[in-house]
Amino acid sequence: MKQNGIEFETYFKNYPDSEGYYGKYGGAYISPELKRAMEEITTAYFTICKSSKFISELRRIRKEFQGRPTPISYLERLSNSLGNVQLYVKREDLNHTGAHKLNHCMGEALLAKFMGKKKVIAETGAGQHGVALATAAAYFGLECDIYMGSVDIKKQAPNVARMKILGANVVEVTHGLATLKEAVDAAFEAYAKEYNDAIYCIGSVLGPHPFPMMVRDFQSVVGIEARAQFVEMTGELPDAVVACVGGGSNAMGIFSGFLNDPVDIYGVEPLGRGEKLGDHAASLKYGTEGIMHGFNSIMLKDENGEPAPVYSVASGLDYPSSGPEHAFLHDIGRVKYDVINDEETIDAFFRLSRLEGIIPAIESAHAVAYGIKLAKEMGKGSILINLSGRGDKDMDYVIENFGIR
Repeated sequence: MKQNGIEFETYFKNYPDSEGYYGKYGGAYISPELKRAMEEITTAYFTICKSSKFISELRRIRKEFQGRPTPISYLERLSNSLGNVQLYVKREDLNHTGAHKLNHCMGEALLAKFMGKKKVIAETGAGQHGVALATAAAYFGLECDIYMGSVDIKKQAPNVARMKILGANVVEVTHGLATLKEAVDAAFEAYAKEYNDAIYCIGSVLGPHPFPMMVRDFQSVVGIEARAQFVEMTGELPDAVVACVGGGSNAMGIFSGFLNDPVDIYGVEPLGRGEKLGDHAASLKYGTEGIMHGFNSIMLKDENGEPAPVYSVASGLDYPSSGPEHAFLHDIGRVKYDVINDEETIDAFFRLSRLEGIIPAIESAHAVAYGIKLAKEMGKGSILINLSGRGDKDMDYVIENFGIR
């Protein structure tokens, strides 16, 4: 498949380039000292990613520890309630720890062991990345520091407790809006002081090169599995693939399996309370090109050109930028990025729970809501939604703020 001059049959060989760019997006805008640390990680990754020993160990972990492959479920009752379009979900909520995050965390921790590091450092918003990395650290016997904004700590108390039980040191971040952006700031600052003995394990397809590439590669297992499973189930490809996008790791994971296919792909951003700056976190829809956290992408900016305050009902989506590969796919038109607001999200949260017995993470409920909306527009065909996580972490917050519907 070819679009806007991009040959997707060879896409993964060409993107990113040797400097970590997807077109004009990506790169590594960091201090010379941290650049040396990133080059060390890049060299180590390219050394082991082609190693049969590393690949076989990661496959064993995915099968015996994570419980992969995760299944695809057909949403019969939800589909029937909408008409003739058939909805399916890739069940990353059934991956160990309850979300897709462990896919890259186990890979990053395995890389840390290869490099002889003693500690892993990360940020987290919804807490799923923190839980996944704490799990990986416990599995490999590594120290683990997780930076989390105080707002998200209050919203995601169950995941905070899980991280602590797993042995992680949860560091509360109180400055600024005290959400995901500030957690990333704090984690990078800590890593700059400890990179000799630690490795930064970013939670999405963002940050300086090689992280967007590494996380995409580790998450591509979702798309590889989903494509084969869907064809086996139905005998054909889905008409559309849908995933929520904050930083964008779950989306790049499932999108990777379908970029070279005649399939419509949709990335769903959080519109939150509305279009006013500060009421949403839809960077690809409303943002402009800019650099933050060591990479160039599309971001939401305030009047001074700095990262703007953002909001989403989903802690894992309230980030003022998106991964550079998403910005590239947005610009060339291969993926359509659209928005879903809080109200539509919560409606989908309850609708999936009541009709299918699946309580989704609020992040994933954005994708479910868009799948429902898209089904009404399409009239016929099939939609595959990436259910990136389960909603255990969100139940108290939803009940407190929205009640039982």
